[in-house]
Amino acid sequence: MSVLRAAFRLAYFLGFALAFIAWVRVRFWARGKDMRWALHFRQRWVHRYLLPPLGIHLRVEGKIPDEPCLFVGNHRSYIDPALVSTQVAGYPLAKAEIANWPLIGQGVRLTGVLLVRREDKSSRKDALAEIAAKICEGYSIILFPEGTTHADAQTREFRPGAFKVATELGLPIVPMAIDYHTSRAYWLNDDTFLAHFLRCFGEPVIRSALHFGPPIRTTRPQEAIAAARSWIDAQLHSIRQNFSQN
Repeated sequence: MSVLRAAFRLAYFLGFALAFIAWVRVRFWARGKDMRWALHFRQRWVHRYLLPPLGIHLRVEGKIPDEPCLFVGNHRSYIDPALVSTQVAGYPLAKAEIANWPLIGQGVRLTGVLLVRREDKSSRKDALAEIAAKICEGYSIILFPEGTTHADAQTREFRPGAFKVATELGLPIVPMAIDYHTSRAYWLNDDTFLAHFLRCFGEPVIRSALHFGPPIRTTRPQEAIAAARSWIDAQLHSIRQNFSQN
């Protein structure tokens, strides 16, 4: 691990965030707020200008449907939404604290992130209402229903709220399996963003995998949860085997 490498990447990340925010603000000022443009802009910029300079190598498997979906995955790190956003122009659901992070908070507010205070029942209720509204507007939703990051080999219990919304509205549910070749990429316990960034991105390369499963179509939330977890668990096992062999 190289502290110098991590510091250089942190400086690049800050510059990227400033340029990204400035570009979006200018575009909104010149042409009006357009969230569909913003989602696709984020998708292109993260894929081309953020992941490669940070040393993140992403391997993607699976087909992404051409229709709006609820994308649900296991959760390892704050890096996860960035990986998914390179493939899906959708609204991620994130913890409200992110809105207070320097630069990152501005970026997520500008380009389509739904925020929730997970410990607040009324906030969770409001978030589900926002999810339903965005679905009705034709947007996809990106969700990590475990509600926390962890290093377990299998998924933890999924919170059912968004599954209920999706099944009631007839939205396909697409499972996602996400993992990294090194545990340094995992954001665990009370780790701060800066401490984790310097530790994680001091590595020369962060190999990551993102697998998309077949759409789950059902009117039963618990059936959807069981199917999603089963598929993700199997994929996580396969991904870890692949990492260990290569």
